[in-house]
Amino acid sequence: MGVPSSTVRVGVIGFGQWGPNHVRNFSLLDGCEVVRVCDAAPARRAAAQKFLRGVAVTADPADITGAADVDAVVIATPTDTHHALAKAALLAGKDVLCEKPLARTAAEARELADLAAAKGRILMVGHVFLYNPGVRHLKTDLDRGELGRVFYMDAVRTNLGPVRQDVGALHDLASHDISIFNFLLGALPAEVSATGSCVLRAGVEDVGFLTLHYPGNIVCHAHASWLNPRKVRQLTIVGDHKMAVWDDMNNLEPIRYYDKGVAVDHYSSFGEFQLVLRDGQIVIPKVKLAEPLQAQDAEFIACVRARREPAAGAVFALGVVRVLEAAMESLRAGGRAVPVPA
Repeated sequence: MGVPSSTVRVGVIGFGQWGPNHVRNFSLLDGCEVVRVCDAAPARRAAAQKFLRGVAVTADPADITGAADVDAVVIATPTDTHHALAKAALLAGKDVLCEKPLARTAAEARELADLAAAKGRILMVGHVFLYNPGVRHLKTDLDRGELGRVFYMDAVRTNLGPVRQDVGALHDLASHDISIFNFLLGALPAEVSATGSCVLRAGVEDVGFLTLHYPGNIVCHAHASWLNPRKVRQLTIVGDHKMAVWDDMNNLEPIRYYDKGVAVDHYSSFGEFQLVLRDGQIVIPKVKLAEPLQAQDAEFIACVRARREPAAGAVFALGVVRVLEAAMESLRAGGRAVPVPA
């Protein structure tokens, strides 16, 4: 299958929580058309047939992955299905956008990454926060040294629900923060330790705490829970020049920079040093808001047309799965630090 010369024809597998949003976004893009939708649930297929005039609706994913009139496949299904569906689409010569995480295991994710490379196909994963305007703003300022040397990052991602059936809170929620850490720092952590609690169901964590050690002696921490009374989406970054707080729930002022820090001073009499707190101005940069999923889906179509690697490409997504796999091993081992393969 060659590169689409005019209209990119999209098939969407999964019409549950995220599928309809993808259909909306791709339907609004110039030079893009949703031609097929698949879902296993009769009620969702009925909803798709009612609202999507002229779109073929099916219960069989093969009707999309193997369809001659589909150029790109969007996979918005439970994590356990990602590997088989993405593999079928890639083998059929389709470009693929798969919701996060790419797969349950690093071996499965590596197989998909290698297959996409061998087939010359675009394989993008829905690490949607890479397309969040706030995260993009932080990335630009970190790269130009606005905060100075980064000491640590702390992320909180909590809410009451939604409780997923296919994966625990680490795969569902902490995968976002892992992708943000990796993106902002441009690296994978060397090791990760994880603790958590399985409250609602045995063997499925409802709350998790991750500690990740990155190159340059940077430590990152993530608190993820779907069993919490407050919806919080915050990231704190502490550098030796400035500190930053990003609040994804604040649409008016999502980022604040604090001109705060700790300096070393000396006693005048004995030459002993002491730590002096520096407290300066708070700066609120202007961040132009946009829908991250819309930007992500537009980027996918742009990459399909230009045959270029997206920011959330297969290699990046494989890195996230490697961290998650090490985190789950640590969780099972009671929090023991586990190396993350390079």
